Amino acid sequence: MSILQTFGGVLALLLLYAVFLVACEDRIIYHPYKYPEGIWNPSSFDVQVEDVFFQSKDGTKLHGWYIPSANAKATLLWFHGNAGNLTHRLENIKRLQHLNLNIFIFDYRGYGKSEGKPDEAGIYQDSQAAYDFLIQEKKVAPLKDLFLFGRSLGGICAVEVASRNEAAGLILESVFTSAKDMAGKVFPLLPIGWVIRSRFSAIEKVPGLKLPKLFLHGTEDEIVPYKLGRKLYEAAAQPKEFYDIEGAGHNDTYEVGGREYFAALNRFITDTLKKNHT
Repeated sequence: MSILQTFGGVLALLLLYAVFLVACEDRIIYHPYKYPEGIWNPSSFDVQVEDVFFQSKDGTKLHGWYIPSANAKATLLWFHGNAGNLTHRLENIKRLQHLNLNIFIFDYRGYGKSEGKPDEAGIYQDSQAAYDFLIQEKKVAPLKDLFLFGRSLGGICAVEVASRNEAAGLILESVFTSAKDMAGKVFPLLPIGWVIRSRFSAIEKVPGLKLPKLFLHGTEDEIVPYKLGRKLYEAAAQPKEFYDIEGAGHNDTYEVGGREYFAALNRFITDTLKKNHT
């Protein structure tokens, strides 16, 4: 077999593999845990939650947890990442409570107790529905005390909501620039980024966001490269801050970051509230 034939065979295999990956796109992106998988006893973490059921624009029934704080200075709307469900954030929720925040975390369609199947348009709808729930049902004043907090894929949803609604501030942790950039990182030898349906392009939206923004990223992130987090930050409009979580990977940010990590969150929220109330 000639070198040309060998090269042609390898190229054909790569193209077939690329077609296979595109066909399985949603399975690669989303890794939901459906109820009863998860930790559905929040009291075991000494966390008291209000079960919330609400609907997305297309009628999909969604589930969330509202965790009130007796002395809340603000409300945090939490957009979680692509794996697990809201119950897998219980330890993190527990450690956030000392910041005196009301917390609302919800599951996108297909996750936890939420109905449906996830896709990009759908989880954007779900994110908007969660925002609307806080404004309409909990009477949160968005410009006064609502902070959008998105981690990883959830950061893309937080950016989408911020691009269409008012909020006091935006917190993006371990967030990438776009699906195309992530595809280039995961499949460097294949032009997957040019053919996938999903866009998840936060980098196109952050230049237009004028609200205060805090970017956090683990310096040893093994899933979303640190350089993508910096690239997203650099594209964003002012006002903005960047916080390095030294030594942290993708899923251990609050553990590795420890006291300084939570202090950075608290400082951003407190400073933003002071500016908004003057």
